[in-house]
Order: sequence, then structure tokens, then C-alpha cells
Amino acid sequence: MTEKEKMLAGLPYNSRDTELLERYFKARELLSEINTLNPRLIEEKAELLNELLGNKSPGVWIESPFYCDYGENISIGKNTFVNTNCMFLDDNRIQIGDNGLIAPYVQIYTATHPLKASDRIKSNGTNSTYITTTQPVVIGNNVWIGGNSVIFPGVTIGDNVTIGAGSVVNKNIPSNVLAMGNPCKIIKKLE
Repeated sequence: MTEKEKMLAGLPYNSRDTELLERYFKARELLSEINTLNPRLIEEKAELLNELLGNKSPGVWIESPFYCDYGENISIGKNTFVNTNCMFLDDNRIQIGDNGLIAPYVQIYTATHPLKASDRIKSNGTNSTYITTTQPVVIGNNVWIGGNSVIFPGVTIGDNVTIGAGSVVNKNIPSNVLAMGNPCKIIKKLE
């Protein structure tokens, strides 16, 4: 398996692999253009986002600045709005459904590391490496994620969900609920 295949399969991988670094640098170049582009150049921005993202459906709007690791592992459904200063660490797949509202400073993480330092850090002489694995994140249709929320690796959020601002979502959230807090908990059903 290549390091990219390992990464997407959730296996430990070398994030400094040549293929991964090349895509990382390409994403950084595109993000630099996107984040400094005149906001009136809507068509040019859409072309750059199409080159960056794995899938960008019609009607997607992403405010600058926007940040991600690779971009190609991100899929965003139609008419979804991503507000300013969002960070999507797409070391695995991030799938966002249609009609989403992603507020400012939302962070979506797919990478994780062992909790115990001796399991996480591997030293070999003067160099150290760290163990990284990944899990995908899936966000359903018609979801509103409030500002400064953090979505953990492996989380699935159902359809028609509202996540309150500042939430830390570390477990799956079913459809049709209001959830918030740290850790994020279901507050009530939304009919």
C-alpha cells in the first residue's frame, strides 16, 4: 500500500511521504491564491476551489480565509455555505451534505494520534516521528454547525441537525436534533 492508501484506510502512515507532501504543497499554493483573491472574482475563485476540492457541488460558497491539508478528500454538497476561518484537516474523507451552514472558525479533524506519548512518538537516533491514523467525518444534509465548533475524527452527524456554537463533537449525532456543549450532547429533538 502507498502511504496515501494507508492514510485513507485509517492505518498508521508517514505524513512526510513524497506523494502526500506534493499534494499538501499543491493545496497550500491553491489556498494562497484563494485566500488572497479579490472577492469580486467569483468565477476565478470557483475554478480554484474546483481544483482544490474533491467535489464542490453547485451553489457552494466558501469564505476566505479557508484552510485544509489536502483538499482532494473534501466533498461539499449543493448550496452549502462555509464561513470564514474554517479549518478542515482532510487526512481522510470529509463529506458535507446539501444546504449546510458552517459558521466561522469551525474545525473538522480526521487525523488522530495515540494518547500515550511512548505509543505516539517513535525515536530513532536524533530524529523522532509520530504515529498518525485517520477516520472520516460525515455531515448530513441541512446541518448548521455553530461557530468555533470542533468535529472529531470518525464522527457522523445526521440530517437536519443544529450544533450549537462552541461545541466539541466527539460522538455521532443522529438526525433531527439540537446538540451542543463540551462534550456535545443532544438537547432536544427537532420536529
